[in-house]
Parts: sequence; structure tokens; C-alpha cells
Amino acid sequence: MKIRINFERLKSEIIELSQIGEDPRGGISRPSFSKSDLRAREWFKNKISIAGLSLRQDGAGNIFGRLEGEGKTIMAGSHLDSVINGGIFDGPAGVLSALESLRTIKENSLKLNKSLELAAFTDEEGNLVGDFLGVRAFTGSLKREVLENGLTQFGKPLKDILCDTEFSIDSIMQAHKQRPDIDAFLELHIEQGQVLETEEKSIGIVDCIAGKNYWLCSFSGRASHAGTTPIELRQDAFLGLADFALKATQYVATQHYGSKVTIGKAHIFPGAFSIVSGQADFSLDFRSTSEESLQAMEKFFLSLAEDISSTRGLKFRYKSIDKTKPVTTPTRLTNLLQKLCEKEDYSHMILPSGAGHDAQIMASITDSAMIFIPCTDGISHSPEENIKWEDLEIGANLLLQSLIKLAS
Repeated sequence: MKIRINFERLKSEIIELSQIGEDPRGGISRPSFSKSDLRAREWFKNKISIAGLSLRQDGAGNIFGRLEGEGKTIMAGSHLDSVINGGIFDGPAGVLSALESLRTIKENSLKLNKSLELAAFTDEEGNLVGDFLGVRAFTGSLKREVLENGLTQFGKPLKDILCDTEFSIDSIMQAHKQRPDIDAFLELHIEQGQVLETEEKSIGIVDCIAGKNYWLCSFSGRASHAGTTPIELRQDAFLGLADFALKATQYVATQHYGSKVTIGKAHIFPGAFSIVSGQADFSLDFRSTSEESLQAMEKFFLSLAEDISSTRGLKFRYKSIDKTKPVTTPTRLTNLLQKLCEKEDYSHMILPSGAGHDAQIMASITDSAMIFIPCTDGISHSPEENIKWEDLEIGANLLLQSLIKLAS
């Protein structure tokens, strides 16, 4: 018997959840452990209980719903938190599709050999201290000093935010001790790019997820009068940054095609129109599906910064904030997803993910795979984030069939 999800129920729950954390500017603002996130958590836990699944929550606030079986666990999920002023599908589409899949299996009284569990991981978006706090706690890959010393994007220490919750740094560090033995993890997610829409495919099967290095950097020189300091004598930190940005981009574009480098934010000091800049602080994000390319880019960027500093009379400093390695999806999972797409006549293609996801961190403890669905114009992390509902229906049914196959 071929079973299908109740798509109208899934759609209505996504719309219902989108009303929690509505931002006056449009979109959703639901950072982890905010008032809106805590409301969303209670809403979601209630949905799990109503579905008749076993509910549990670990010390990092990760939420799980379980269908008990024998042997190892097959897990699916994503995250409920959002960036500030983000969209309604990034994260929730995967979590609620997992809920609907397990609920459908239970309602149809399917007897499977393995246990099934859905997961909603805490703070995938990195609003607290680094990306992937929840899944890193779950996999046991968190460093305590990061939790104790790191500042959140709101300028507060993590422990201050945790004061308003039932969680603590101690409980977060213990979360990995509560996890089951997991045989595979699946995550449905919007693509956050334009490939699927351009190729007119409903499903993307992710074969690899790019690794990422995230640095905070600074060129420091000497602030001086814009009207009296000769150009050839200036120690202009902004020009150091401009030189670095252009040459770094040219290098990646010509030597590591498909890799990415981004300077997403910059602050110039003193920041006055009549003063040569004495300091330029900036973020540096570089990504690749190749570990060798990441290593080569790191070496080049440090050498480039040294050359620029020497030429312009500057000093360069940097701090590595976050680092993830590229992940390749095991062929047993990509093959399974391909065969199911072919069987169901779902239009599909293989593609990489340039963005990081919970599945990337889960790959450190189990086989992990991702199902992408298209998003309109590739827009994500924005109030304009949107999908075609029929693509989500296809993706959720593919997730359902994959879970049944893996747990049988």
C-alpha cells in the first residue's frame, strides 16, 4: 500500500507557525531562546504530543518526537529558529515535514524494524555563539570555553540569555549523552539558491555540503587628516581592506571556481569624512566543497594580508570564529533518494549545498543526507522567501518514503 502525507495539514501547520515571531518589517524574527522561539517550542511540543509520538527534550533545548522500534534510530529534522527578519520556510519546512512523515506512518499503523525520530535543533542560524549550537551539543562537538566566553549577536553573554530558560551551559554540554544510536539522518530544506528553479526540478539531492571558515579580521594603520596627509605617506586601513577584498575575490574566482569568499560586514574607524581611516574591521567568510581548496585559500589570504600590510604600513590581525569541514553524502543515501525519485517520477538532480546545515554536523556521527526543494528566485533569509507548495508536497512525500525504506 502506497501512503502519502496529509499535505493540507502540513501546509496549515507551516502557516500557523509563521504567525509566531512575526516581524513588523515582514517575515519572521525567531532567534533561539527569544520569547517568540520559546512560544514556537511550546507550540511544536504540543503538536508532537497530539500526534501520539513520544516527546523528549535534551539539555540544549533540542526537541524530539519518537516512534519506538528496535535497533538503531532513523532521524529526520531541521530547525525552528530564524535569522532576524527571515522567511517562514528555512528550517520549519524540514521539521514539520518530518513531523508529518512520522504522524502519517503512525496513523497508517506501519510496522517498521527501526525506530524513527524527528528533531528540531536549537540555534542552527547562529544567533547565539557560533552556528549549529543545538546539533553540535547533540553530537558532542561543542567547546565549553566558546559557550562561557562567546558573546551572542545581541551583545550579551550566553549565560545571561539562558537565565530566562530552563537550560544552562552545564545542561548544553551534557546533551550528547542523551542521544540514541542513529543509523541515518535526513533533512529536507529549501535550496537557498536558484539552481533547481532554473533547471525546473522539484527535488535536489545533495551530494556534498561545503565547508566554511569564518574569521573576524582587522587592518590597523594610522588615522590622520584627510586634507594634509600626502597619499604616499598614509597608512590607510580602508585601502588595505579594499585591496584585500578585490584580490581575494579575484583569486577565488580564477583559482577555485565554485568556491566562495565574502566580506559581509565592515566597520571603518574613526569613520569621519575628513579623516584617513586608522582601522578597518571586517568579517571574512570562505567556503568550498574541497578541503584542499579551503586550505589553499586560507594560506593565500594570510599571505595576501601580510603583503598588503607590508606595502601600506599596516598591521593585520584575525580570529577564527567558526570552522566546518566539507561533507560528502554517502552513496547509499543518494542512491536511495534517486531510485525513489525515479520510481515516483519526481523531476530531480544532484547538486552541492553551498550553505551549511544541521545535516553537515550530523555527518560526524552518522550517515547524513539532504533533500532540497526550490525556493522562488533563490531568495532566503528574507521576508520574500517563498516556495511552490507543490514542490514541498513532493519533497515531504520523498522524505516519507525514504524514512519507510531506511526503517524497514
